[in-house]
Amino acid sequence: MSKFNKGKGRLLKMDDRIIRVLQKEPLKSFNYKQISSLIKINDRNERQRVLLLLENMLKEGTIESVARGKYRYKHQDNFVQGTVDLTSNGSAYIMSSEIEKDIYISQRNMGGALNGDTVNVLLYAQKKNKKPEGHIVEVVKRHRTEFVGIVQLAAHHAFVVPDSRKMPYDFFIPKEHIKGAKDGEKVIVAFTDWPKDAKNPFAKIIEVLGIPGDHDVEIHSILAAYDLPRSFPREVEAEAEKISDAIVDEEVKKRRDFRNICTFTIDPKDAKDFDDALSVQKLNNGNWEIGVHIADVSHFVKEDSALEEEALKRATSGYLVDRVVPMLPEKLSNKVCSLRPNEEKYTFSAVFEMDEKAQILNQWFGRTLINSDRRFTYEEAQEVIETGQGDLKEEILLLDGLAKTMRQNRMGDGAIAFDSLEVKFNLDENAEPIGVYFKESKDANHLVEEFMLLANRSVARFIGKGKNGQPSGKTFVYRIHDNPDPDKLFDLNNFVKQFGYSLNTKTTETTSQSINKMLKQVKGKGEANMIEKLTVRTMAKAVYSTKNIGHYGLSFDYYSHFTSPIRRYPDMMVHRLLQHYLDGKKEPSALIYEDLCKHSSAREKLATEAERESIKYMQVRFMEKHIGEDFMGVISGTMDFGLFVELNDSKCEGMIKIRDFKDDYYLFDEKNHCIVGERKGKVYQMGDQIKIRVKNADLEKKQLDFVPI
Repeated sequence: MSKFNKGKGRLLKMDDRIIRVLQKEPLKSFNYKQISSLIKINDRNERQRVLLLLENMLKEGTIESVARGKYRYKHQDNFVQGTVDLTSNGSAYIMSSEIEKDIYISQRNMGGALNGDTVNVLLYAQKKNKKPEGHIVEVVKRHRTEFVGIVQLAAHHAFVVPDSRKMPYDFFIPKEHIKGAKDGEKVIVAFTDWPKDAKNPFAKIIEVLGIPGDHDVEIHSILAAYDLPRSFPREVEAEAEKISDAIVDEEVKKRRDFRNICTFTIDPKDAKDFDDALSVQKLNNGNWEIGVHIADVSHFVKEDSALEEEALKRATSGYLVDRVVPMLPEKLSNKVCSLRPNEEKYTFSAVFEMDEKAQILNQWFGRTLINSDRRFTYEEAQEVIETGQGDLKEEILLLDGLAKTMRQNRMGDGAIAFDSLEVKFNLDENAEPIGVYFKESKDANHLVEEFMLLANRSVARFIGKGKNGQPSGKTFVYRIHDNPDPDKLFDLNNFVKQFGYSLNTKTTETTSQSINKMLKQVKGKGEANMIEKLTVRTMAKAVYSTKNIGHYGLSFDYYSHFTSPIRRYPDMMVHRLLQHYLDGKKEPSALIYEDLCKHSSAREKLATEAERESIKYMQVRFMEKHIGEDFMGVISGTMDFGLFVELNDSKCEGMIKIRDFKDDYYLFDEKNHCIVGERKGKVYQMGDQIKIRVKNADLEKKQLDFVPI
């Protein structure tokens, strides 16, 4: 190498070091001597090189001069606020509504931020065709401060290795904050600080959970990781215990009385909280009056109470494989509010006059009083539908007929029919999984679903739609679902073509119609579960908002959640707002309700993720008994390091690492979702059937390892 090239190489390295120093302190300016010291250059000639480089960088526009001889990194004047999406290598992307593209943050510019934190970002001057980059200058709000992990003890301190893949840093625990934890135990830590010069965040152990792999330890770890509480505060339980379920004459006078009208509930066989009941009576004009009666939770949970505060904090009930994490204490959810048979209950109702073609002729909303005549399980109601025999057969068969008509009309309007399998476990008295079964929607499920959809939609239209057919503008809580992302639809269409299916994405109507056609065609086939999952992932996520954009998946212009206030806080808000408007009061501030909607959506997301994590854990636990056994499965995912395989019998998913294929050296083809043998050209792609052997079941990582047969 020539002397010139050597010098050029040094200059380039120096250039990079200067940039890094200036990016670390983006708001400060430095002279060339200070910069030289920061990059550890003391030689006089080399310092002149630094000055020369700074002047070149100034001409190129990489840096700026804020005063004579003072330099700093050139950035945009404005700061952007957004949310951190941390990667496994410690860098991150910032998602912000203020800028179209995600902002890349290198590991050295994270500023102590963690996944999910709300941060202020200083944007660097964006180079042409380059992704936006920035520097986190402030953590505005911590997304979470408690984490679950495993202790590694040292002589005078400890480290806790987090379970979450979204937390790439181990926590440093000072000796005084170890709390008696033993090496290898699973614990909960609370983040305390991240000193500027420290490689690791500091924390203290606040609870020792126990030995990894133990059932309760693992379930409690999931609860802690997703911020789901294990118990209610004492004051909340005490407040609940004081609530009486006695029916008071003064309150009865304010309500429409349905106690003498045929009423019943249909719920899962293991349900204890009965949110909803249906009533049926024939009117003198030959039409039917159908009542959708919902537990009147807001009658008992007052807005300034400890119960209200806790319900808002939780915002939803969580359903793990072996337990429910309820939004309300058991006294309310399973007793006072639950619409149990042969008990008088306060309800909030949507009542419809319908003809035999399921046309809505009249509707009424208000507070009511019911007495359920019968509690059906879905299985019992299904038997009545299939045999035409049993208790209240005329009423159930009538509702089934009306529901089928409503469902047919809904599908004709462009609703999408997702009827994916739900994995359930048979557990023994020790919560050991002894079998797997699948929950599938049948006519009885659709019967309840259609009338709940009717009530939810009708309440939303009643408030949201003005007399002139235009939006009323009234503050309300909607359940909204945006149109699918066109790029995701394009990718889905390309993928399903491999199986002989296709989507017509020209309009929203043709898209939903072709999705329904595909889901119907794929039913019962090996690739069904995988394609259904991929189609769901293509859809936007439904959320709560005061800004109504309709519900794409259901094809409703107006939709809300009114029917499950025992387990969803937004339904309580809907009940209160509906009564507020029925009483003729002025609309409240939308800003307050929008914040509550965002909180409820975030809590719902956490509860859903916790449920999925608990299913993964139970699947691994179930497969522990089958190590060394062979099963058939379908390739459900492809990565550069291996294949995901979903077993046909149990729907348990595990991974085959590429190195475990011994017949060839395989390369990953990302575009075609497959791996290809380099010598023989054999292809394994998504949707292929494959025989595997269970190699390992790791409870701590909630991971199954398979090898190909």
